[in-house]
Amino acid sequence: MADTRRIVVIGSNSFSGSDFIDLLLEDPRNEVIGISRSPEKSATFLPYKRRQGAAFTFSQIDVNRNMSELVRLLDDRKPSVVVNFAAQSEVAPSWDYPEQWFQTNVASLVALANYLKDQSWCWRYVHISSPEVYGTCVGRVREDAPLNPSTPYAASKAAADLFLFTLVKQFRFPLIMIRATNVYGAGQQPWKIIPKSMISLKRGQTIPLHGGGVAVKSYIHIRDVSRGELAAMEIGTPGSIYHLSPDRGYAVREVVERICVLLGRDRTVTTTVVGERPGQDAAYVIDSTRARTMLGWEPKVSLDEGLADVKQWVERYWDVLKDVPLEYQHQSERYALVPLEERETLAASGSGERGGRR
Repeated sequence: MADTRRIVVIGSNSFSGSDFIDLLLEDPRNEVIGISRSPEKSATFLPYKRRQGAAFTFSQIDVNRNMSELVRLLDDRKPSVVVNFAAQSEVAPSWDYPEQWFQTNVASLVALANYLKDQSWCWRYVHISSPEVYGTCVGRVREDAPLNPSTPYAASKAAADLFLFTLVKQFRFPLIMIRATNVYGAGQQPWKIIPKSMISLKRGQTIPLHGGGVAVKSYIHIRDVSRGELAAMEIGTPGSIYHLSPDRGYAVREVVERICVLLGRDRTVTTTVVGERPGQDAAYVIDSTRARTMLGWEPKVSLDEGLADVKQWVERYWDVLKDVPLEYQHQSERYALVPLEERETLAASGSGERGGRR
């Protein structure tokens, strides 16, 4: 690669995407272009916006509606790396709008990847998948485990992953796939259990524990995940999947108990048991030996350190966070499939520089 690395990050407004950008901007070699369907959020949720003079530009492009605009940008800028965080990622509402989850996570992804497979400037395509494609994860779940999704969200991610690997097999597509466990940290969406618990406690509200909080999650700090994604991007083997996971999992209720202690609250009076979500898998515990041995990666932020990090963020930005909604609010705008004329444009764009990676 050249001394200057041009990297496009799709889904730059997302929690994981924004932290990855923040990490990229620590390296002066990196020129980063962020893409998101919504306008940029404030610095409360986008850590890279706290940097001065960073080599970053942003374009608001909806991959569901304006794929041709994204293709024009990519044709013009010719990034050596495309990292895709864009997804409908909430599990529960995927039962209500499965067609919209498949539109974003599959149809638009297929259009993008089918175009990228023919671009010689694309040195790496890093795709952010999910361990939910495996269903319940217990024991030593490695990267070759069978896919067994149990929600529409997980099924849409699994379908996209399968398509990407057909491109690897047939066109040597330079895919790097990441499956990280339960990511958390400062700047996370307020309806996620860790920030939601802290904000609720500061508001004097109770914390709902779905199914009593017995589900086991593998909580991993966002910066540990971003470091793993960067290592995979730089030295990972094309066509490989890398798991990023901590050393052990925790029941949700145990994490909430730690939050209560951290904030000086009594768990017995600040939590309430509510019904379990449909398709809730019992555990997410996956094996990250490949990333640890092949990439030299390991998590560095302990759960207690990470919770303290979130607490500091909540306190710093309390004037903003004290009024934010703590439930996911789905924006049910139109999710039209990629129109025929756009598919023809993509086909024409993809027939240029290389004609595939055979």
